[in-house]
Amino acid sequence: MIYHVVTAPQWELALQQGFYAAESLAVEGFIHASEEKQVEGVLERYYQNVPDLLLLQIDETKLMAELKYELAPSINAVFPHIYGRLNIDAVVKATPL
Repeated sequence: MIYHVVTAPQWELALQQGFYAAESLAVEGFIHASEEKQVEGVLERYYQNVPDLLLLQIDETKLMAELKYELAPSINAVFPHIYGRLNIDAVVKATPL
């Protein structure tokens, strides 16, 4: 399993569209994801004081887009990156944070 943090409104839009495309997909070419052990650090670094967050639990075997594990040089750690839209059926759970 891999994980992605999203706001509730962003996830609602994804459900309506039938796919999720984070802003980073257009800007960086991929959607940032995390392993379970990395989620807490991601929340601390990027999501302090952001309301209505959900944690998406993603079954990477169901992804239609390519998944690559790549180094994030800013913290010297390897993270999963989704190179394309996230298909909704790959998300097995969306948990409020």
